[in-house]
Amino acid sequence: MTYLLLVLLLGAFYKIFTLESRLNQLQTRLKRLDGQMGGTTSELQLPEHPVTDRLRELLREGKKVQAVKEAREALGLSLLEAKQFVDELER
Repeated sequence: MTYLLLVLLLGAFYKIFTLESRLNQLQTRLKRLDGQMGGTTSELQLPEHPVTDRLRELLREGKKVQAVKEAREALGLSLLEAKQFVDELER
């Protein structure tokens, strides 16, 4: 019984290690692709989403929270993503 439990634990630790390793690889790839896409989208001069003008207007009025709310609704973003998007617009 103890031997079986030990084998199961070792198998679980191995699986966790391989999954963590794979996750790290995917995160590295995603960061690299994100950097590549940042350059590509600016080079392509893609049009901005129509809501960005409204968000910039709200930011000029000092209504950052409202800008984040509207970004979430219009773009379907999470709270963190919307805040990051609005923060980028402020720059």
